[in-house]
Amino acid sequence: MKKKTRLDNVTAFTMLIPIVVLLTIFVVIPFIYALYVSFYDWSFYQDSEFVGWSNFSNVLSDPLFMMSIETGLKFALFVVPAQMILAFFFAHVIRGMGTKLSGFIKTSIYIPTIISGIIASIIFVFIYDYNAGLANVIVNMFGVENQAWLADAKTALGSIAIPAVWLGFGITSLIMLAGLLDIPESYYEAADLEGAGSWTKMVYITIPLMKNVVLYLLIVGFTGAIQQFELPLVMTGGGPLNETTTPNLYIFNHFRNDLLVGHSIASALLLFVVLGSISAIIFKVLNSEKAVDG
Repeated sequence: MKKKTRLDNVTAFTMLIPIVVLLTIFVVIPFIYALYVSFYDWSFYQDSEFVGWSNFSNVLSDPLFMMSIETGLKFALFVVPAQMILAFFFAHVIRGMGTKLSGFIKTSIYIPTIISGIIASIIFVFIYDYNAGLANVIVNMFGVENQAWLADAKTALGSIAIPAVWLGFGITSLIMLAGLLDIPESYYEAADLEGAGSWTKMVYITIPLMKNVVLYLLIVGFTGAIQQFELPLVMTGGGPLNETTTPNLYIFNHFRNDLLVGHSIASALLLFVVLGSISAIIFKVLNSEKAVDG
């Protein structure tokens, strides 16, 4: 018996070797090297110089970095709640459809997911065009004058949030739908016998049993939205007045313009800390242990 158990353990550890090797090559070693470089004035063109924590202190004392973090958070707050609420209700609608129609709708709403962010950015630049864009045609119908959607500091961030919602709406709806279909019908039948209405069933059955799905979508949504890069790069270039400079765009601009990349690496590591902290807060708020246990 002991010999068989030992053989099983050897087999299990042997099967783990490939993934451990791949993680070491593609995750652990690059992370350690990035940490090493962040303590140097590292350049492709001159000898590196050890500078200790200077890169980190320079990043933290840069108002533009702190502003980019704030912009990333505001952008995530624009995108994630809107995306999840719309996807939740749309998934309910799909759930009540017939098989053929729901199959067509599911395929249709997934299309934006496979569209490149660069292409979506170009499409929406045309939509927001000051003279002939669709957005201004619509607001003109309500008697509102043309708006410089992407050039006005008040509307620029919200304007690039709309294509972000559009791009992620399909996959979010499908994940929500999978969560809804996973809830046993017997729960709703029992609630019907007790005379529960639609709102009561949603509050006491649907939402609690969707907790794991909501947790996953919140973490993926917030970390993805804060790291948004293509939309502000193409649509606004980070302007106006750096109001749409997200953290990744800030890092990219420094990497492109600075000869010494230690500042960019330090910025990326600090962004990693921010994203990890946000994920930990979401886990804490949603009480993930109960969510996992169901």
